[in-house]
Amino acid sequence: MFDERSPIYRQIADQITNDIVRGTLQEDEQIMSTNQYAAFYRINPATAAKAFQQLVDEGVLYKRRGIGMFVAPGSRDRLLGQRRDRFFAEVVDPMLSEARAIGIPLADIVRRLEAVGEDVPAPGSGT
Repeated sequence: MFDERSPIYRQIADQITNDIVRGTLQEDEQIMSTNQYAAFYRINPATAAKAFQQLVDEGVLYKRRGIGMFVAPGSRDRLLGQRRDRFFAEVVDPMLSEARAIGIPLADIVRRLEAVGEDVPAPGSGT
């Protein structure tokens, strides 16, 4: 499950945020405890705790003393907004810059995206 590209705690945090974005984890839903997570994935509990604390610091999770960790209200919308911003900054803006540099008109890019988009299922369509 984990790879060598980034620290395990970061991969755990990414997995949890991905589950929130996909809707697998809902607002105010309890997540596995640090010890459950560590046992399930066979990792050090301190590593799982570091991931959880990072998500608490980012406002993605919140703690209920003596009960556990929960998905913070508004997390999904906030994460989606961050990912949209990152998508435009890392994917769309460089693509448009390259297209401009090599003389591809915006209309050609739009036509291409629309043609390719017809083959892509709509979000939530299940196909």
